[in-house]
Amino acid sequence: MSLLGLGMLTACSSDDSAGAAGGGKPLVGVDYPRSDTDFWNAYIKYVPPAAQELGVDLKTTNSQNDIATLISNTQTFISQNVKGVVMAPQDTAAIAPSLQQLADKKIPVVTIDTRPDAGKVFMVVRADNRAYGTKACQFLGTKLGGKGKVIMFQGGLDSINGRDRTESFNECMKQNYPGITVFGEATEWKGDLAASKFQTRLASDPDIKGVYMQSSFALAGTLQVLKQRNLQFPPSDPRHVFVVSNDGIPEELKDIKEGLIDATVSQPADQFAKYGLYYVKAAIDGKTFAPGPTDHDSTIVQVRDGLLEDQLAAPLVTADGATIAGQPTVKYDDKTLWGNAS
Repeated sequence: MSLLGLGMLTACSSDDSAGAAGGGKPLVGVDYPRSDTDFWNAYIKYVPPAAQELGVDLKTTNSQNDIATLISNTQTFISQNVKGVVMAPQDTAAIAPSLQQLADKKIPVVTIDTRPDAGKVFMVVRADNRAYGTKACQFLGTKLGGKGKVIMFQGGLDSINGRDRTESFNECMKQNYPGITVFGEATEWKGDLAASKFQTRLASDPDIKGVYMQSSFALAGTLQVLKQRNLQFPPSDPRHVFVVSNDGIPEELKDIKEGLIDATVSQPADQFAKYGLYYVKAAIDGKTFAPGPTDHDSTIVQVRDGLLEDQLAAPLVTADGATIAGQPTVKYDDKTLWGNAS
């Protein structure tokens, strides 16, 4: 679909909001949060064509999952006279001073994937990360019949995403599947650390029957550990260890097809790029938004006073597209999944 036109958009006149001198394209700074995962590399790929469609010029940086680098990159954007900034701060607390500095200079900010703990941004573009943890919990709880042991590879707990996914998974398990023991392992979004902790946990609890990785950062290591310990069995085998991931990258969809993992939550990398730039351009143009449904299968919600979040759709993807715990899922080969269009 075209990027233009959202159901809840209202125009607001602003004489000083011209995007660029002389009526040219507005200059937008986009900081890529990292380039060491398939998901973020896909996002990076989607940004330039989205910018071209929307009619904005880009200055890009890469903070490589380091908050000090992101703060420095923000200073670079200011010196380059950008009219707006799109970023995905992985440390959602430490970015607040930089957000204040940008606000003081009247440079609108859109954050994608993450929501800052404090500070002003024009719009947050992400999916409901609490729903990620709940969907993973419901899948594993159903498949395990409410009994057994599962391990959860937590992302960085300095990120709202890591906290949301962890809290919702634990709350869902406690409420709905009290017979399941959850081992939470902090991994800082590092695949090697997840693999090491998986080995250690399996040494003490070899009867683990479920894995929830909060991002595909842990995919390769998890499968390697399962293979090394002779725990890779087809889903129909009683010895199968059920694995739920989170991202929706092509490799995950392939692994679901092959029975190596069982499900993933498809984060919309393509729409992160599209709507991150859409909203920053709207801010530059002086437009505003209100809570409510959009025309791209999402809902804008007010998460706190003065802060709106467009919660994009992020379906649970499974081998058969069957309903889990009363909730619909999408089959791995569905053509609407961005991972099948890469």
